[in-house]
Amino acid sequence: MDKKRVLDIKNLNFYYKKENPIYKDFSLELSQGELVTIFGKSGSGKTTLFELILGSLKPISGKIDKSKIAMIFQDPYNSFHPTYSIIEQIKDIVGEISQNELEDFLIKLTLEKELLNKKPHELSGGQLQRCSILRALLMKPDLLLVDEPTSALDNIIAYDVMKLLITLLDKCAILLITHDLDMALWCSDKIIRLEENARK
Repeated sequence: MDKKRVLDIKNLNFYYKKENPIYKDFSLELSQGELVTIFGKSGSGKTTLFELILGSLKPISGKIDKSKIAMIFQDPYNSFHPTYSIIEQIKDIVGEISQNELEDFLIKLTLEKELLNKKPHELSGGQLQRCSILRALLMKPDLLLVDEPTSALDNIIAYDVMKLLITLLDKCAILLITHDLDMALWCSDKIIRLEENARK
């Protein structure tokens, strides 16, 4: 049985300056169960690709079809409002939450439930990043966009978090940005090196 296609990019073209295209006839397909990593140097267009997929940037030409998306941002402090509790912000996006599912994810992310009643500035960067991951998981996306998800975590927790994300591949696909080539080689079905591919 064919897996559900969750992302289909065809002949994408995008530039800020016409003489310096970031994407030229770039295509990418992603199906449920796949983990594809976008790897490249700063300025190669990794974050730009996510902004195009999310719709915050518009392509010059080409087509992007996608299913339900959740995003895990690199900087969790920019992805939470500073004056509301974590749980309030999760409920605003997710709606009703299964307590069993919530507690299961909290255990897997090594998060104490009491932390959810705090405001973002009361948490460490690592705790807040895991709350960001929790929020994305509770959204039950078809496609999970993951931007350097482990940059605020120590190595042991980082790999535990990636193992958790990999267990979700029976329900969704993951598009990952990372500067960690070892991690990319360890977890990816496919690695796209933008400095080699995006500008061809």
